[in-house]
Amino acid sequence: MTIRVATAADAQYAEQLCQWYVESAKTRGTGIAKREPAYVATKMASGDGIIAFVDGELAGFCYIETFDDKTFVVNSGLIVNAEIRKGGVGKAIKQAVFELSRSKYPQAKIFGITTSLAVMKINTDLGYEPVTFSELTTSEDFWKGCKSCKNYSILMENERKLCLCTGMLYDTPEKQLVQLQAPDFAALDQKTESAS
Repeated sequence: MTIRVATAADAQYAEQLCQWYVESAKTRGTGIAKREPAYVATKMASGDGIIAFVDGELAGFCYIETFDDKTFVVNSGLIVNAEIRKGGVGKAIKQAVFELSRSKYPQAKIFGITTSLAVMKINTDLGYEPVTFSELTTSEDFWKGCKSCKNYSILMENERKLCLCTGMLYDTPEKQLVQLQAPDFAALDQKTESAS
């Protein structure tokens, strides 16, 4: 597998990626914002996308955008060739796009919205936490991107406070993942027995 920052030369793949977005939305039956090939190509040309290949064939893509004077950066548009899903490509792309976000915008809050359980799991592993939409950007430019999603009316009915997507946020570069230790229930049981 080859994963790298996309370049202007990768614009040749933009139409195929956009077709995958449409097919994925139909297959999953959930809302996925429509993307145009020209827009995807601009993300590639600006170095704001990660592209993946498996055995020399296009395997997937994801890109970043900034909002609110670069205080928020969204990791958006993750797509993987349906024929090779569940093989780790999506996770590798998400890791790379997260690292791209951290390197280009080290102080920004990183976020995404998704209906995909797999993406939620990957985001959680990267340190994101689920949040209400009020914790995300208020940029009109971001939310107008939802207009092509079939669930847009739900979002607007709820005054952009909630939808079928889950908002996920990586808030600070200093955040450390917390290691939780489960209590030793056997030891607790022995203490209780000896006290009675």
